[in-house]
Amino acid sequence: MKPPKFDYVRPQTLDEALAALAAAEGEGKIIAGGQSLMPMLNFRLLSPAVLIDINRIAELNFLEEQPDGGLRIGALTRHHTLETSPVVERLFPVLHDAMQFVAHLAIRNRGTIGGSITHADPAAELPMMMVLLDAEIILASPRGRRTVPAEEFFVASLTSAVEEDEIVIEIRLPALPSESGWAFEEVARRSGDFALAAIGVVMKVEDGIVTESRVGVMGVADTPMRVYDAETILFNQACDEQTLDDVVKAVREAVAPATDLHASSDYRRHLVGVLARRAVATAWRRALGEKYDQ
Repeated sequence: MKPPKFDYVRPQTLDEALAALAAAEGEGKIIAGGQSLMPMLNFRLLSPAVLIDINRIAELNFLEEQPDGGLRIGALTRHHTLETSPVVERLFPVLHDAMQFVAHLAIRNRGTIGGSITHADPAAELPMMMVLLDAEIILASPRGRRTVPAEEFFVASLTSAVEEDEIVIEIRLPALPSESGWAFEEVARRSGDFALAAIGVVMKVEDGIVTESRVGVMGVADTPMRVYDAETILFNQACDEQTLDDVVKAVREAVAPATDLHASSDYRRHLVGVLARRAVATAWRRALGEKYDQ
C-alpha cells in the first residue's frame, strides 16, 4: 500500500520544528529514521496532515560522555552509532550488547533512539534499556522543556508520555556503579525479529553478596518493566541455586504476557524465567570479575 496524502516540511532548527508541530494542531507527525512510522503510514494506520522531518536539526545528533560517567544522547542518534560506539561499550556494556539484537543493519543505520522510544513498542530493545538504566527523557515544546523518568515515559503498548506538541530531544543515562556485572538475553523466532521475551540485568557485588541490582524485562507486558521483587530477592545475597530459583519465580509472577500468533502467554512466561536465570548468573560472574563467553 501507499501512504495517504500529507504535507512535508523540513525545519533547520528545533524552534522551527516545534512551531511546525504546534501549527499542525495535533495533525502532525515527526519523522527522523521513519523505520516504524513509514510502515504505519503505508498500512493507513496513521493519516497525519503533515510530516515534520527533523533530520537537518544538527543539535539533536550527539553522543556525549559526562564527567561522572553518565551519557547524554541526542534524539537523532542512530542505532548503529550506539551499537558501534566505544564510549557506549565502555560505560554501558549492557546497552552495547542489546543493540546487536535490534532489527537488521539497514534499519539500525536509519533508526533513531528518539524515534524508537517514542514509538514505545513493548518488544523493542531501546525502551527496555531506558527503564533498566534509569534514563531521563528530555522533551521540548513551545511551552518549554520537561524531564520524564523512563518508567513514567512508557504509558502503554505503542503509547508514550509525549504530548502532541512535544518532541523528544535528549536522553540522559546516569552512570552505572563501578565494576558492575551485566547481562542481556533475548529470544526471537528469527534474528532481527521482535523479541518473544528478553531480560537485562545490572549487578554490583561486594564481599561476595549483591549490593545493587536491576532487572528489566520486555516482550512480556504492555510496557517494558523493572522487576523489583527480583531485585529485592537478590539484595544482600549470593547468587546460589536457591536465589536463582527465587528470582525466576518472581520474574514469572510479575509479568503478564499476551498470546499471539508467535507464542502463547504460558510459553513467554516460561521463557522469561529461563532467560532470567541465565542473565542473573552471567551478571553475577561478571560482577565477580570472571570472564564469561556466551
